[in-house]
Amino acid sequence: MTDLLGKSETKNIAKPNTQKLSGNETKKLEMSSTRAKKIKHSYDVKDAENALLLKTKYGDVIIEMFPDVAPNHVARIKELVRQGFYNGLKFHRVIEGFMAQAGCPRGDGTGGSGKKLKAEFNRMRHQRGTVSMARAMNPDSADSQFFICYADCPWLDGQYTIWGNVISGMEFVDMLKKGGGQSGMVADPADEIVAMSIIADL
Repeated sequence: MTDLLGKSETKNIAKPNTQKLSGNETKKLEMSSTRAKKIKHSYDVKDAENALLLKTKYGDVIIEMFPDVAPNHVARIKELVRQGFYNGLKFHRVIEGFMAQAGCPRGDGTGGSGKKLKAEFNRMRHQRGTVSMARAMNPDSADSQFFICYADCPWLDGQYTIWGNVISGMEFVDMLKKGGGQSGMVADPADEIVAMSIIADL
């Protein structure tokens, strides 16, 4: 099970006019290239190729990625995003004041994409909005699961690979359904990643 370790444990380790159209008709409408370009530029990011749009039912979350400090993790995340891997996956573990974790295709923390990543631990700090890779005890066991920090978590620094940061929409991450017990596992129905895209691809 890909899990985060507790503090004590890690001490040691233009809107289209569709008013007259029915719902079925509007679903079939194609977005013009001009409108798509406007939407892309509406996200204030430094590098659209290294920025993610994570859609939740509450609102859009924008994540800036750090290919300079975690190049292999960023490359793999982008590969999975472009495959549509994350679409519909649950935030299966959410702990108030700690973090929200997603990216498990089984929805219980035991699954992944089948490709393990060598750790890219860096000097960045786990703070509110930090996006980092979940893993098992083996440092090189990260796969597809990641977590977003709700608060500063200094005991995780140097233990997990930080690859991004939420630059917009953290208030929507705050709204995710919280789990129960010490593990923070969320009982069904859990909130989902509605869709995840690279902003350059919009």
